[in-house]
Amino acid sequence: MSTTVYCKDIEVKLGAHMGMADITGPLEAMVKESGIQNGRLSATIIGSTGSLTTIEYEPGVIEDLRRAIDRMAPREMEYEHEKAWHDGNGHSHVQAAIIGPSLSMPVRSGRMQCGTWQQVVAINHDNRDRTRTVAVTLMGEK
Repeated sequence: MSTTVYCKDIEVKLGAHMGMADITGPLEAMVKESGIQNGRLSATIIGSTGSLTTIEYEPGVIEDLRRAIDRMAPREMEYEHEKAWHDGNGHSHVQAAIIGPSLSMPVRSGRMQCGTWQQVVAINHDNRDRTRTVAVTLMGEK
């Protein structure tokens, strides 16, 4: 058996200050399009103020996540980044670093393995709207 590698990007429009989007559907479509039956999906959001995670994508949990992230790296705190760049987004870099830019999901029987209430979510931590690129690589057997 040989290993197949499939690469594709997703463009996601996200609002400022933790704009979020469920990208599970486009990722599942990529798995199907790739023809990979068993392997791994790796995804990375491009940019130092974006992150990827999994969560139940429903309004209450999303708001809980926003509040938790704000408690870890509040906007109103003083950040050394501001002394150099004066762009108001020091918190954005710290928040994104805490969550992380990438994730990996198993693919089994031609499907990305997510729990019933688990979705893949892209987050923009920056202080302005962004269109983010999510670079996706699928590797596995067809």
